[in-house]
Amino acid sequence: MRVRIKPTSSRQKTAEIAIAAAGAALVVLPLAATQDWLDRHFLPSFMVSRSWYVAIETAVRMLFGVAGMMLIVAARSIASRSSARVVGRAAGILAAVVLALAASEVALQRTHLRPTEWRNLYEEPRRLPDPRLGWRFAPNRTAYNTSGGRTIEYAFDSAGYRVRHAGEAIYPERPSMLFVGESVMFGDGLTYDESVPAQVEAMLGTQSVNLGVYGFSIDQTYLNAAAELPHFRHPVALVALFMTALFGRNLDDDRPHLGDGLVWLPAVEHSRLMTLAGLLVPFRRHATVEHGIAVTREALRAIVDLARGRQAEPLIVVPVVGSESVPERALRERILDQGHLPYVIVAFDSSWHVVGDHHPDARAAQVIARAIAERLRH
Repeated sequence: MRVRIKPTSSRQKTAEIAIAAAGAALVVLPLAATQDWLDRHFLPSFMVSRSWYVAIETAVRMLFGVAGMMLIVAARSIASRSSARVVGRAAGILAAVVLALAASEVALQRTHLRPTEWRNLYEEPRRLPDPRLGWRFAPNRTAYNTSGGRTIEYAFDSAGYRVRHAGEAIYPERPSMLFVGESVMFGDGLTYDESVPAQVEAMLGTQSVNLGVYGFSIDQTYLNAAAELPHFRHPVALVALFMTALFGRNLDDDRPHLGDGLVWLPAVEHSRLMTLAGLLVPFRRHATVEHGIAVTREALRAIVDLARGRQAEPLIVVPVVGSESVPERALRERILDQGHLPYVIVAFDSSWHVVGDHHPDARAAQVIARAIAERLRH
């Protein structure tokens, strides 16, 4: 007796295999994405602690695994209930999603997106576009911002350097210590006197010049140092800040940046949707990370050479919030130790930050300033 196969059975079998294969992929994916693999592709974050980072990654891996097991177990049931109508509806939904993404990309292309580290145009203190650096602080201006329950005054002179009060001048002919970096060096959330440069000046009695700018990467820091150092007649020290938790911004190319050999390169235009996706899921390719390590090491070496070329003492300060994680230590060693660069590690309690913010508070800034002053005294 011949058994007649129903016309839909082969289609259902194919659907069952496809669903089970998708489930198997979801199970294998979290097994392949070990913590070591994740640490290589998801870099340390300034905004999220290491413990939270690992917890989020673990939760996502578990979610993928559970979803995969459910698909494998329910593959036959799902396939048996599928029909041409259901498949057609799914295809229609997929097409609608693709069209919506395409329309969103077209709409976003009409908007002017600023670099990742400068999304908020009206953030105080205000920044202005700069063709070579990407941006810099607006000069001759006093800004106010509320941070940690306090209203902080940010005053800038005609060169865009942070000063204590409006009208206060920096004297380029005096012996000066120059401090370069980003918002931590600048003193975000801190009064002028609480900032690291001001506290070092109080300890050593030598004029400090605060060249920190919000959102700067290491290559922007180097470009800024190279532009500003010649203005000072007697530089005695050039202090740069390097935080492994901020290393990821060194890989961004949506702003003017440096390539191999510290060659200046203009900003690269990316798909708007891909840019937004990168903000939500900051995955970095291995080649991108390796290139970033090499360029960061080269830029820091160039900062050291700038200082020594002017008979100034170079120093790289490395703040460590709480304890240094394994990925952070690996980055520090590959960039600073392998580069034979002069640096000092400054660790402080993870609770020493501005209320409602991740920037170091006055206590942490004092610890950093003391370490710098002690190193420069010698």
